[in-house]
Amino acid sequence: MIEAPHYSASGARHKGAFVLPADLFDGTVHEPALHQAIKTYLGNQRQGTAKTKTRSFVSGGNKKPWRQKGTGRARQGSIRSPLWRGGGIVFGPIPRDYRAAIPRKVRQLARRSALNARAREGNLVVVDPVSFEAPKTKQLAGLLEKMGLLDRKVLVLTNGLNRNLYLSGRNLPLAQVMSFAEASAYHVLWADMVVVEQGALG
Repeated sequence: MIEAPHYSASGARHKGAFVLPADLFDGTVHEPALHQAIKTYLGNQRQGTAKTKTRSFVSGGNKKPWRQKGTGRARQGSIRSPLWRGGGIVFGPIPRDYRAAIPRKVRQLARRSALNARAREGNLVVVDPVSFEAPKTKQLAGLLEKMGLLDRKVLVLTNGLNRNLYLSGRNLPLAQVMSFAEASAYHVLWADMVVVEQGALG
């Protein structure tokens, strides 16, 4: 049984701790699955648009610089050879796709492992349902400040789509707000502290 600190929607801490659901928080941290999921996620973010020009793409160099024999110099066929300044690049990067896929169960295991790792470290807290009447960054900043989390990287996981809370967190450089179902292992490990709405766990 893993417990987490429990806060009200105003940032006040409840006396008792919140017992995390055992089916999700069983204490297991599978590091190989975490490594694979993080590597795949970062690879999928790459654009893969880096490109250099080989000798076939560099302009000029159609004419042989000097005749083959009799000059005493090394033979050359083009001034766009990779040996020349301004010539083509050998084995340089070309546009490619870095995307990779991992099995769905491995991805789910990595996500559970990340949540368990944060819970075991004491870096996961539960908060009562938060509802803002309108998007207000100051209101969310005040809530995080009362919880002592304003100067740390915080991931706020909401119960479903909470548009006002999401818009309130966009201007906070160290805060990220998303639905609990959308959070991946990378997002959980990116944050120093994970704040989960109570409804998302139950």
